[in-house]
Amino acid sequence: MKTLFAAAAISFALCGVSSAAERGTRSEAIAMVKKAVAMVKTQGKEQTFAAISDPNNTAFHDRDLYIYVYDFKGNALAHGNNPKMVGKSLIGLKDYESKMIVQDMIKVAKNQGNGWVYFKWPNPLTKTVEAKAGYVERVDDYLIGSGAYQ
Repeated sequence: MKTLFAAAAISFALCGVSSAAERGTRSEAIAMVKKAVAMVKTQGKEQTFAAISDPNNTAFHDRDLYIYVYDFKGNALAHGNNPKMVGKSLIGLKDYESKMIVQDMIKVAKNQGNGWVYFKWPNPLTKTVEAKAGYVERVDDYLIGSGAYQ
């Protein structure tokens, strides 16, 4: 019986490791943002924003990680999870706890240059609302961000 319990515990632990590996991490979100910022500097906004909004571009789409870009008026300039958002004003976008997430991202980018914003958002893989930490970085008069589900 102890052997069966130990085997079950090991199996459960391995399942937890497996599903954790399916999620992007905070450090991977930062790395993805930095990759997008570097691409803007070397290849320009137009090419970078097109790459971000292309769902087949794995540089900016990895598991539940994706890039989003907003100008400081809240307009979506590129969006890795939902390209239909591009060109739309999302300044009034609220999370599931009524936090003004795009406004919060803009404040962090403008005032700090980079940093984290915390909110509740649907995970594109699980389709459930989860806590998310969004990392944003200022580039000129817009921000580039990504986030990791907690």
